[in-house]
Amino acid sequence: MAAVGRNIAAPLLFLNLFMYFIVLGFASWCINRHINGQTAHPSMGGNEGTSFFLTFSILAAAVGIVSKLSGGLHIRSWRADSLAEAGSSAHIAWALTALAFGFACKHINIGGWRGWRLRILEAFIIILTFTQLLYVLLLHAGVFSSRYGPGYRDADYGIRAPGDEPVSKAGSAVTGSRV
Repeated sequence: MAAVGRNIAAPLLFLNLFMYFIVLGFASWCINRHINGQTAHPSMGGNEGTSFFLTFSILAAAVGIVSKLSGGLHIRSWRADSLAEAGSSAHIAWALTALAFGFACKHINIGGWRGWRLRILEAFIIILTFTQLLYVLLLHAGVFSSRYGPGYRDADYGIRAPGDEPVSKAGSAVTGSRV
């Protein structure tokens, strides 16, 4: 029954991975032109917020791609112990994407002439902010019901009864130990 969350999160993971690669490509091209001082290129342009926007866009894309790799491992195993890794990296990727989203909004608000590559990059960052947030919410949907995914209250994970302590087969003495 836990396949409901998995069936929704898996396509969103691959969509976000594909979009993060596009953002990485456009941000890399634009930051290379910006560093070289070629802002007069027909598809570049920019304003005072361009350097900040490009820096956070490339950072969000790199962290987002790595986050999707750990998310893919979690989708494959779909267990509570892999949820911690996937959830924490997805939160960090979303936070950086949200910062890039803020700079994209400021970049649009400042105005001026911006090339088509910068406008595409702004659009992808805005879309990724919301799809990444949806992905994070889907990862943690198991908190509300085990129908949607692995929860945090698995009975067999990390909880032992007082008499369930593991005991050595040899008894109380451990071979090779010194006191």
